[in-house]
Amino acid sequence: MILDQLAVPIVLAPLAGGPTTPELAAAVSNAGGLGFLAAGYLPAATLRDQIAAARALTEAPLGVNVFVPGSPAAREPVDRYAATLAADASRTGAELGAPRFETDDWEAKLELLSSDPLPVTSFTFGCPEPGETAPLRAAGTEIWITVASPADAEVAAAAGADVLVVQGSEAGGHRSSFRDDPAGDSGSGFGLLALIQLVRARVDLPLVAAGGISTGAGVAAVLAAGASAAQLGTAFLRSPEAGTAPVHRAAIASSADTAMTRAFTGRLARGIRNRFMDDHADAPSAYPEVHRLTAPLRAAARAAGDADLINLWAGQAHELSREQPAAELVAALARDARAALAAASGRLPAG
Repeated sequence: MILDQLAVPIVLAPLAGGPTTPELAAAVSNAGGLGFLAAGYLPAATLRDQIAAARALTEAPLGVNVFVPGSPAAREPVDRYAATLAADASRTGAELGAPRFETDDWEAKLELLSSDPLPVTSFTFGCPEPGETAPLRAAGTEIWITVASPADAEVAAAAGADVLVVQGSEAGGHRSSFRDDPAGDSGSGFGLLALIQLVRARVDLPLVAAGGISTGAGVAAVLAAGASAAQLGTAFLRSPEAGTAPVHRAAIASSADTAMTRAFTGRLARGIRNRFMDDHADAPSAYPEVHRLTAPLRAAARAAGDADLINLWAGQAHELSREQPAAELVAALARDARAALAAASGRLPAG
């Protein structure tokens, strides 16, 4: 298992939409962790190029994350939502996108990753069918499935997952629940420490812990709770290898509050609170339709440096992020985690 081969139990979270680059993934792998590429939003051909670029930079293991497609949303709520975005679109000078449903090149990506496999393929937004992952397994790829609840963990285990990535509600970016259901989800979800304990009680699989981890002490905490590794995303957003937009980097370095929203993509996600989130708190659950609808608006605002109109995905501990090369960050996290675990063990009397 790849987790047993890592020199450092640190995994780079897949940061779809630009922040993840081949350089960032390779740097984390070269430092002894596991770097991930994000397949989300990319055509299969572009993903192939990114895999080749990362492989040219490292001989260490790499992973890739794929979005599991959902089902088309009802059109009426999306059309109503589009009408509320007219003023924002006018402000940026951009036209709204076509709110179409698509599978994010799902079949082509699975074919690519089966024919030219990486050591790990992880899945987010749902649980792939065993028949869909069988070619990957046959090619020697481990299957990691991201879960945000004990119930989803049981489903993923039954589907044959090799590893579960347990995502606490502190995590930045999209919630990885199998169903994005406003009627059954208040937005709070399970905190990471509670989720690790609950999943361990129900499922006998290695766990990778994700959500609000920005320091070595945070890494140590999830290892002590029973995770085999910690997955960090926001912590790497300020690394020079990351493709994070300047306006996003500046926000990550602040102490601004985060909140959950569907305003940008139609799927529940955590980001730094801004005007767009406040103005569109009633956005429908409609991914990827809303994502496509708002994409041109967000691209124009990002280019203009307008932090009030873009998705500033970030975990709750974002202000603890560091502006340093990824390899240095991995080394510092490992060093601080060892110190934290040693200090914690010293607080317990000898038994």
